[in-house]
Amino acid sequence: MTIKYFKIIAALFLIMLGCRSERGQITDTWTVFYNQDSTLAGYKDKSGVVRIEPRFAGFVTAVQFNDIISGTERNGEKWTSYYLNKKNKVFGTDSIYIFDNAADCENEGFIRFRDRESDKVGLFDKNGDIAIPAIYNDLTKVRNGMLVGLKGGKKQYVRPNDPPADNYYSWVGGVEVLLDTLNNVLAENFPNDNKLDFYSVERTSKPSKDKSKKSFPSSDGKYITFIDFEKEFKAWLIDELLSDLGKEQVLQSTHDTVTWESKEGWAKTGKQEFMDNNFQLLKRILLEINEPETNYAIFLNGLNPFMYDGEDFDEYFNNCGEAREWQYPVLSVVISYNYGTKDISQNHFDFLRTENGYRLISVTIRNAEIMQ
Repeated sequence: MTIKYFKIIAALFLIMLGCRSERGQITDTWTVFYNQDSTLAGYKDKSGVVRIEPRFAGFVTAVQFNDIISGTERNGEKWTSYYLNKKNKVFGTDSIYIFDNAADCENEGFIRFRDRESDKVGLFDKNGDIAIPAIYNDLTKVRNGMLVGLKGGKKQYVRPNDPPADNYYSWVGGVEVLLDTLNNVLAENFPNDNKLDFYSVERTSKPSKDKSKKSFPSSDGKYITFIDFEKEFKAWLIDELLSDLGKEQVLQSTHDTVTWESKEGWAKTGKQEFMDNNFQLLKRILLEINEPETNYAIFLNGLNPFMYDGEDFDEYFNNCGEAREWQYPVLSVVISYNYGTKDISQNHFDFLRTENGYRLISVTIRNAEIMQ
C-alpha cells in the first residue's frame, strides 16, 4: 500500500468516525451586541460578560461566535477586514472570502479565505493556521470534514463588461475534486452537487445499489458513497407517505406548526388544528402525484429565515443566520396545472429534512378550496 493511499484511507476513516451533527458540538457561544448608537458591534458570552468591546463597523456576518468570525474596523477613511478567533488571534487580513456580498461564515471550525494577489481560495482552521493553501478557484464550506475544490475554472460574469459591472459570476470549466481538511484528494472529478448528504458518507468496495445513494470512485481505488437528498425524499414520499395517506401518518410527518397562505396573508397554525380543517383537501391533492398524467416536480431549497424563526428552527441555521441546507434542506413538491398556458397554477408542499425524517412545514393551495 502506497503512502498516498494510506493517507486517503486514514482520512476517510477519520471522517466517518467523526460523522455527527454540527449541533452536537459543545462550544462557549458568544453573541453579537451593539454600542448605544448601533454603529459598532462586539460580542458577549452566555453569562453576559463582554468578551470583545464594540469595535466592528459595517455589516457583521456572524450573529454568534463559536470559533472564527470576520470583522471590519474603520480608522478614519481606512477600512481593514480580517478574521479573528477566540484566542484574539487576527489572521487573513484583507483576505476575507466574500460570497453574495457577505463574508464567509465558519463551519466546523474552518473558514475560507481569498488571496487577493492570486485570486485563489484556501482554508483557515480555528487556530488561524492555513489548513488548505490558496490554490483553488473556489472551495465549498466544510461539511463533515470534507469540501469540494475547483481548479482550472474561469469566471463568467452575469454582466461581462470590462471591468465587470458587478461581482456576480459563475465558474465555467475546470476540474472539481473532493478534499478533506488536510488537503488530501479523496476523489477526482467529483461534482459539486448540493444534493449530496455529506453526513451520510460511506466507504464501499463497490458502487451502492441503493437508488437513494450515489457512489464515486475514490483515490484509493474504492468508492465513496452519499445519500442523494432528492432521491431519498422521492422514495420516502412515494413509498411511505403516499402509500398509506392516513391522517395520523400525515400528522406524524408534519412539523408542530404549518405555515400556509390564507386570505389575509401567511399564517401559522398548529398541526392538529391545520389537519382537522384541511386534511381531506390535502389528501386529494397529494394523491394526484400517484397519477401518471400529473405534472409535478421536486426542488431542493434552504429554509427561509424570514418565515421560520424561533427556537423550533434555530438548529437549522448556522451562526450567520444561513440555512444549513447542506444538512437540513427543504424539499419542495410543486404540482402544476394547465402547464404551457397563460392560466397555469401551482400547488406547493414544503418538507424540511430533520433528524427525525421529513416534516411538512408549508402549504400553498392555488387551484382548490381556500384552506382554513
